[in-house]
Amino acid sequence: MDFHEQQPIYLQIVGYVCERILLRQWNKGDRVPSVRELAVTLEVNPNTVMRAYEFLQQKEIVYNQRGLGLFVSDDGLKNAKAYRQHEFLQKEVPAFFASMTLLQIGIEELESLFKKYRKSKV
Repeated sequence: MDFHEQQPIYLQIVGYVCERILLRQWNKGDRVPSVRELAVTLEVNPNTVMRAYEFLQQKEIVYNQRGLGLFVSDDGLKNAKAYRQHEFLQKEVPAFFASMTLLQIGIEELESLFKKYRKSKV
């Protein structure tokens, strides 16, 4: 995983976990990697992964089953989607629109590109 400086690493790990859930690589009830496993995989400090997991538990995306580890919650997919949508709409869309305005890109051009993108994904 390539980390970038614009966002704290623990939030990038939150994004990583949410992406796995949204891509249905991890489904409700699935055990997620332990703090140590994910820390080794991502080459980060275990405390950073722990902070990400605590955040995910607060958002009810994962839950802790004492002695067994962390698991994707029953509403994990819904909650991960809601979290990612909120982050996208609050942080990424305003910057995107600012770039569109600066570069004088119209909605029509964007709509055309979006339609091409959707066709290529179907």
